[in-house]
Amino acid sequence: MAKTSEPTIIKKYANRRLYNTGTSTYVTLEDLAVMVKGEEDFVVFDAKSGDDITRSVLTQIIFEQEGKGQNLLPVTFLRQLIRFYGDSMQGIVPSFLEYSMTSLTNEQEKLRGQMSGAFGATAFDAIEDQVKRNTEIFERAMKMFMPFPVGEGGAPSETSSDEAKSGKAGASDLDDMKRQLEEMQKKISQLSDKP
Repeated sequence: MAKTSEPTIIKKYANRRLYNTGTSTYVTLEDLAVMVKGEEDFVVFDAKSGDDITRSVLTQIIFEQEGKGQNLLPVTFLRQLIRFYGDSMQGIVPSFLEYSMTSLTNEQEKLRGQMSGAFGATAFDAIEDQVKRNTEIFERAMKMFMPFPVGEGGAPSETSSDEAKSGKAGASDLDDMKRQLEEMQKKISQLSDKP
């Protein structure tokens, strides 16, 4: 099917069947995954209520892919993501993840070239550089949205004891993420040092 500017409409019926209105055929989640990989835009509506259920269907596709053993999402990442639900940072996370994925997508050809052209430390260095850049971007975003003054290294500046306490409580998630990132970087370094 030719790509158009309008997204293809997929209808989901009560019997869990998905109907592609563009091709007038029933499709599976696997077919929708192929459409995503082919950069074909679509939206999924519940046939009965008319509600947009695209997000839940895309989540189902990810769940199926993970269930097939194509593990893309590390357990640590999933746990961190779950922790953000209901947290004060919940509003920032989607924008950060979208920006990070866009950056990764834009850089993927360069990363593929580095990974295929070099084995060992060079490939890990490319991944580590990307992780560092994403962390720096996240830290800058955090600084913009933090409701208290920020000092050196993202730590709250020492103003009053009440402000410092609230800053430490708000920065604990960031500190935890920094600690986990440092652990990941150490593991990558250890892997790249092995002969």
